[in-house]
Amino acid sequence: MKDCLFCKIVSGEIPSAKIHETKNTLAFLDISPINPGHTLIIPKTHYEDIFQMPDDTLAETAIETKFVGNALKKATDARGISVITRNSRAAGQEIDHSHTHVIPRYVGDGHKSWTGKKYRNGEIEKMTDKIKKEIQTAL
Repeated sequence: MKDCLFCKIVSGEIPSAKIHETKNTLAFLDISPINPGHTLIIPKTHYEDIFQMPDDTLAETAIETKFVGNALKKATDARGISVITRNSRAAGQEIDHSHTHVIPRYVGDGHKSWTGKKYRNGEIEKMTDKIKKEIQTAL
């Protein structure tokens, strides 16, 4: 995609702090990190989100996330790693090229992922049934 920021990084039009690369993925440091070392893992081919990505590319991206996450944890002496993939603007995705955030985390670093809400009476059962129905339809 010619106007995609991440496609321009893949092609070398825009410089990046690349830390690892496979045949189909690229890992580079985020320019606005949550914590130092915050890395993005992207497929080199443009897919808007994981739902457009072929399963083999998604699997390679997940494996790369684990590989880079292990190195990142050691390099930054992080106590944990947050792995976040947002799919669509409604989920907070800001760049329409699938990407996974791999973020070093520390006790008391002040970053929270989200706040949860409780189900109302009977809602959890209804939601369980609806999701199971969709899974059965997809099988």
